Amino acid sequence: MLVLLVLSLAPASASLPTTGWDKGNHALGFAVLGLLGQWAWPGRTAMVLTALLAYGGLIELLQSLTPDRVAEAADLLADWVGLLLGAGLAFLLDKNFSGEST
Repeated sequence: MLVLLVLSLAPASASLPTTGWDKGNHALGFAVLGLLGQWAWPGRTAMVLTALLAYGGLIELLQSLTPDRVAEAADLLADWVGLLLGAGLAFLLDKNFSGEST
């Protein structure tokens, strides 16, 4: 979470790792958080995803206070998509590695 915060608040002119698309950066970062959150607190998906989306909202608020970053609702939507993808991937991996069949 700290790495994501630093990357999100660093000056836009800084040489940072990127997917080449801002929304892709958001989705990828939050997919990782969704995956790790799902593994850290299994069975609490709604609470974890809600808390992580709120964290995304906090990042957007903090970005609005920086001189060269802006808050965008589309970024929060990309965060949500990433969270769902990450949590879904965690579910699929858990199901495959636990030996459950469909």
